[in-house]
Amino acid sequence: MLRALFIYLSKAAWARRVVTHWRIAWQAASRFVAGEKLEDGLSVVKKLNANGIQATLDQLGEHTTTAEDAEKATQGILQILDAIEAENVRSNVSIKLTQIGLKVDLNLCSDNLARILEHAKQRNNFIRIDMEDATCVDDTLALFYEMRNGRGFHNVGLVIQSYLYRTVEDVNKLMQIPARIRLCKGAYKESPHIAYPKKRDVDANYDRVAQILLERAFEVGSPELSEDGRVPPIPALATHDEKRIRFALEYAKQIGLPKKALEFQMLYGIRRDLQASLAEQGYPVRVYVPFGSEWYPYFTRRLAERPANVWFFISNYFKK
Repeated sequence: MLRALFIYLSKAAWARRVVTHWRIAWQAASRFVAGEKLEDGLSVVKKLNANGIQATLDQLGEHTTTAEDAEKATQGILQILDAIEAENVRSNVSIKLTQIGLKVDLNLCSDNLARILEHAKQRNNFIRIDMEDATCVDDTLALFYEMRNGRGFHNVGLVIQSYLYRTVEDVNKLMQIPARIRLCKGAYKESPHIAYPKKRDVDANYDRVAQILLERAFEVGSPELSEDGRVPPIPALATHDEKRIRFALEYAKQIGLPKKALEFQMLYGIRRDLQASLAEQGYPVRVYVPFGSEWYPYFTRRLAERPANVWFFISNYFKK
């Protein structure tokens, strides 16, 4: 119930207007958001790199409603790619298609995505397309296949969510390429008609899909993290759940998958201890580093995911 409330609040304009004016809200959000400017994100990336951890930068924002806003977001992403190249940091870029026009016009979004991928290709960088709510899944997959198979961009990956019933079928198809997949559990409120409502089923499906990814990576020669830290292996397991991580580690060892052919991804500000532990063991670790003024929806979804984040917010609210 608490999760549903925060997901509702993440979309509520009235709540956004109220909460973004609370100083304490930004203080709490800054645990999960690097800052409002690209420079803030780059500063965090440099600190992560110094500790042997890769990053993926995300310019916060989604659901643009005009072509002008989609163009502004696209230009921002191109600037991130330029900054990564100029600063020579170990980072790639994550994007949301609704930010670059998915809900405005499909052809507009396709053109913007192609521009981003070409810009990234010229800078030897990689773009990860985030998966959004269920209304976006078919269009997101279609655009991924258009870019990968139709337009020949190999520097693009995709996020897949284990709470959807359709995920195993989607992944089996994607592995025919094979695509570079970030596997997460899913952060949106979906109908039980299309998504597992119980955590244990989401977890079981996560392990099932992780197994498919690991097996396929081994079958195609175990491609490893690129030397510059920008292009990830085929399986990128995005989770803070130690049981899911332990399952993946044990299965990867069982089939003989090299450490560098498996990447673990986590969110900025969550489980730094686990990030450090995996990196020390020799596994590639990548931290999702969001930045930007559009932090409110992202922040409320983080509160929805973990009750501990809510208590962190409340405890800080009452501190002098």
